[in-house]
Amino acid sequence: MNKIPGISPNLNTTLEEIEQPVLLQPSIKIWKKLRGGFFLVLGYLLSPLCWWNDLLFNLPIAYFFGYLCSFMSPKLLLPCTIIGYWLSNIIGILLMQFGSVDIFQKEPKERNLKKELFNTLVSSTVYTLVIIFLIQLKIIDIPIGLINNS
Repeated sequence: MNKIPGISPNLNTTLEEIEQPVLLQPSIKIWKKLRGGFFLVLGYLLSPLCWWNDLLFNLPIAYFFGYLCSFMSPKLLLPCTIIGYWLSNIIGILLMQFGSVDIFQKEPKERNLKKELFNTLVSSTVYTLVIIFLIQLKIIDIPIGLINNS
């Protein structure tokens, strides 16, 4: 084994053992934090936490999803738009979770993906039900393009 000069002989460390983690670790951490930041920002823009995102991101995505579904049946436009809105919120929350883990978690920890997904589904479902409830009470209006004139 090649011993490193200047290192105490009781450490029993080889040059290969020291070089690889030292050279790769900073660049991996930087890329992981950049990826996490990208996912966090993208998730925030899609999540229900951003008050202005619905008009610019979620509703166009949801409407496009509903529009694609309406090719099968025109009556699917509104239900699939609601489902698309729900899915865009879920994806946003999941991206925020994954991004924040990349940024803030110091050491790798075992993650419970099923629990995270379940919590995300529950919170997004509650948020979507609140929006539907507000529409039913006429507190907020449905965009004119989503009303089916059949």
